Amino acid sequence: MSRKKRIPWNKGLSKFNNSSIAKISKTLSNKPRSNFYLWQLENRKKYAIFDKNEKLAELIGVVLGDGHIEKFPRTERLIISSNSNNTGFIKRYSEIVELLFNKKPLLMKSYNENCVRISIYEKFISKRLGIPCGNRKNFNAVIPRWILKDRKQVLAYLRGLYEAEGSFSVHKPTSTYKLFFSNKNDSLLNNVFYLLELLGLHPHKSQYKIQLSRKKEVEVLKSWIKFRDY
Repeated sequence: MSRKKRIPWNKGLSKFNNSSIAKISKTLSNKPRSNFYLWQLENRKKYAIFDKNEKLAELIGVVLGDGHIEKFPRTERLIISSNSNNTGFIKRYSEIVELLFNKKPLLMKSYNENCVRISIYEKFISKRLGIPCGNRKNFNAVIPRWILKDRKQVLAYLRGLYEAEGSFSVHKPTSTYKLFFSNKNDSLLNNVFYLLELLGLHPHKSQYKIQLSRKKEVEVLKSWIKFRDY
């Protein structure tokens, strides 16, 4: 007969949400520092701010479009979800995450859904990306100034957004071309609309959707942001 594994009494608790842990922490902090204290400070892992470049702009775009940051007591978790058949998307964004975080993300296949989740745990993800944890339905999305200063970074940011929430349709008999960006966050829709106009295009906004309908403009934007080009 196998023994039932004991769960530690302090699992998931920290000094911020449990009075007993807070008391222990205070007691230990008042004790003299060990001989290794300075060494530990010097060798503590540093979570550097990401370099402001096209890869970061694209990652911010894809996370805003269809990503999620989950907060835990001692760390955070970034998740980017993808249709499991979209191997190009999975490969591209797992490589970008690995490049920026300098470690491989987990690729988790959902058994109940046709979905793969690109996942990574680390501290201060939200702060470094400038994206809040949890539900962002009412989040006031603001385009970072450093992205606006460089056309290539604007296009990379748009690519991330469109790869996450974009769609393309064409009806050749009537020569009807459509490129859509869909999202329920109105500020994010306004940002996409603004950037498309900034690029000299003529978007149309409706509820939850930004649309380009001119054939030449659809083809130009697809080419500029390399939409679905893996």
